[in-house]
Amino acid sequence: MKIKFQKYQGTGNDFIIIDNTDLSFPSENYSLIKRLCDRKYGIGCDGLILIEPSKSSDFTMNYYNSDGNLGSMCGNGARCSVKFVQNLNIINDNTVFTAYDGLHDASILDDIITLSMKPVRNIKSFGDDLFLDTGSPHYVKMVQSLNDYKVFENGKKIRNSSLFEKNGVNVNFVEQISENEFSVRTYERGVEDETLSCGTGVTAVALAMFKLGKTDSKEVIIKTKGGELSVKFDTSKERYFDIKLSGGVVMVFSGEIDI
Repeated sequence: MKIKFQKYQGTGNDFIIIDNTDLSFPSENYSLIKRLCDRKYGIGCDGLILIEPSKSSDFTMNYYNSDGNLGSMCGNGARCSVKFVQNLNIINDNTVFTAYDGLHDASILDDIITLSMKPVRNIKSFGDDLFLDTGSPHYVKMVQSLNDYKVFENGKKIRNSSLFEKNGVNVNFVEQISENEFSVRTYERGVEDETLSCGTGVTAVALAMFKLGKTDSKEVIIKTKGGELSVKFDTSKERYFDIKLSGGVVMVFSGEIDI
C-alpha cells in the first residue's frame, strides 16, 4: 500500500503530514508511525500528523510523536497543518480546526501562520523555575550561556524527574536577549531529544517570562535554533488569554512511500 505525504517545517520543527480524510491510514499501527518518523529507516521528522474529518470544524489534526505514540497539542505542527490544508483547497485564509486540546482558529498571510492557543492559568513555581500547560506540559528554566548549555543531559533529567513521572514534561531553557526577546532551546518528550523549535514551548516561555517579570511586553519575540516566532497575549488576574503564536511555515517536499 502506498501513502502520499507532504513534509513541512515550521522554524525547523519538521512533520510528515498525511491527508487521512478517508480514514484509510492505519493510525493504530504505532510501529509504522515510528518507522516513518525515523530519520534513517523512514522519511524522518519530529512528528507525524493525520488530517481527518471533523463534525464541528474544518478538519481534525491528530499529532503523533516520533516514538509512534499519540501526542498532545503541537503548536508548530498545527501551523504546518493549516498550510497543508490550505494547499489541499479545503480552506482559504482562515480556519477553525480541532486538535488534542479542542478548537483553534488560525489565519494565513502568505507563509506566515498565526495560531490561537488555549487560555492558560495555574502557572506553578518550582523554585526559580515554572511549570505550565499550553496544550502540552512545559517546564521553563532560565540559564546563562544557552549556546553552550547541555540541553540534552539536563533536559532528560527534568523530563524523567519523579515530579513528572506520570506523563513526563517538555523542558525549555531560556536566556534573555533584550526587554522582549528571548532565546530558547527545548528538550521534547516523545522525541526524547532537543528539537530546533517547539511551538507550545515558545508559548510557555513567553508567558513564563511575563509571569517572572522579565518583560512587561505582551508581544514577545522568541529565537530558536530553527528560527524566530512571536507570541502575543493578554492577561488578567493570573489568567492568560487571546494567545497568538505566529511564524513561518515551509513545505519541504512531497512524495509516496510503501507501508
